[in-house]
Amino acid sequence: MRLGIEALSKALGPAGMARFMQQFEMGSGDYTRDRDQILGNPSIDEIFADIQEMQQEQQEEGGS
Repeated sequence: MRLGIEALSKALGPAGMARFMQQFEMGSGDYTRDRDQILGNPSIDEIFADIQEMQQEQQEEGGS
């Protein structure tokens, strides 16, 4: 960890390193579990059908 902080400080300078560290946040939770709960486990055919449906809706709305 110390080497990483030293590398950041050398590359970004002390102020840049401080700004980087302020933006960096270790999240919490289990991304894979949460993603599966939100998205489920769609098949390739289901994903393709969803894409085609969105494209059709965009064309009907006059989008590209």
